[in-house]
Amino acid sequence: MNQNKAPIYEALEEFRKNRIVPFDVPGHKRGRGNPELVRLFGKQCVELDVNSMKPLDNLCHPTSVIKEAEELAAEAFKASHAFLMVGGTTSSVQSMVLTACKKGEKIILPRNVHRSVINALVINGATPIYVNPDVDKRLGIALGMKISQVEKAIEENPDAVAILVNNPTYYGICSNLKKIVELAHMHNMLVLVDEAHGTHFYFGENMPMTAMAAGADMSSISMHKSGGSLTQSSFLLTGPNISPGYVRQVINLTQTTSASYLLLASLDISRHNLAIHGKESFNQVNAIAQYARQEINKIGGYYAYGKELINGDSIFDFDTTKLTVYTLDIGLAGIEVYDLLRDEYDIQVELGDIGNILAYISIGDRMREVERLVSALYDISRRYRKDRSGMFDHEYINPSVVMTPQEAFYAAKEEMIPIRETNGRVCTEFVMCYPPGIPILAPGERITQEIIDYILYAKEKGCQITGPEDEKIERLNVIREQTIY
Repeated sequence: MNQNKAPIYEALEEFRKNRIVPFDVPGHKRGRGNPELVRLFGKQCVELDVNSMKPLDNLCHPTSVIKEAEELAAEAFKASHAFLMVGGTTSSVQSMVLTACKKGEKIILPRNVHRSVINALVINGATPIYVNPDVDKRLGIALGMKISQVEKAIEENPDAVAILVNNPTYYGICSNLKKIVELAHMHNMLVLVDEAHGTHFYFGENMPMTAMAAGADMSSISMHKSGGSLTQSSFLLTGPNISPGYVRQVINLTQTTSASYLLLASLDISRHNLAIHGKESFNQVNAIAQYARQEINKIGGYYAYGKELINGDSIFDFDTTKLTVYTLDIGLAGIEVYDLLRDEYDIQVELGDIGNILAYISIGDRMREVERLVSALYDISRRYRKDRSGMFDHEYINPSVVMTPQEAFYAAKEEMIPIRETNGRVCTEFVMCYPPGIPILAPGERITQEIIDYILYAKEKGCQITGPEDEKIERLNVIREQTIY
């Protein structure tokens, strides 16, 4: 196929020339009914905020330009089929899980998954078989799944229907994806891959293995993260053993029937851009990230980690475009450095947690901004460095699972119990720092004093905690004791 084409973009340009009189939705009528919207976003943008119509195809059942865009994307990502997703990678991940398993069936997955995975289990009632990953003792972060852990989970749960893998994690950690696929397929299990942070693997050189290259059955791609499309736009990729018609039916259970053509066109244009220029672009991204890593490690106190972590198993590979920096040795939590960078230096990084910050390096970055970041980190170390005693030293706590997420979410509950009084109880809701969106607690997990201390510490340090019904994060909903079995 001709990767220079961008069929949705081209159809929108043709639509613009035709000056069609709108008696359809959206009601702002190309911006005429909402001048403030035009002032904020610009006339050209608002004029292309249009509804599905014959010349522009329909995302729920594409037959023309959207179908062609999907075929181009499938070729670019070396997949059997690609679906354009406008509900974020959350929608893509949930569609994978809803396709692969149903109520009562088992799915093997690492516990350090994004909340979207567990949300899908709340919806469909499948049973998670968690592989609790190892934790790097220095950095405090969860690692990938060991092959021995996967083998053990398969041996103990031969009736599981699927395995889900993070590739990479938010922190850049990759598992031995090809070996996991081989193991799963030997036992007639599907492999689903959350590749939200791995778009660039498909286009850069010397990158970790992609899901499609490893033979995975489905993969979720956050095109808006490292691929350059608009926020909330993603791809869902499938392999040859998955029915695209059935996947479309599953997607249509939850995805909007009023897809944004701004998002669809951004996917189309970004795929075109990466297919033509991706290798060159991501070579530059990698060079910038490597330079930043070297310069930050010269400062002292910080640790910008990279491929030296690789151990061939729980860290099978590492995404060197991820500029993740460990901060505790300067006596500051990652979230404290995150806040200082934003408030004092006008620098916004992607993530600040208990021990790390993540500066997301991608196709829009330039060396001069990276030098500004390095200078700011040097200044923060000089001005704010202190003794690290008393600092919480890990991000991830292995949970004790009592009930499935669906059982706990819908169970009879005691509402709004003070967090300090919940030790030993079973949670009915999510608690997480966002980003990265990995639950500290998920429905059906037992609350421990260590988890309580972690939540209170994260809150004190300024982490953005989400999930509970109580917006102040002072109380939690827990299972009524008599309902636990």
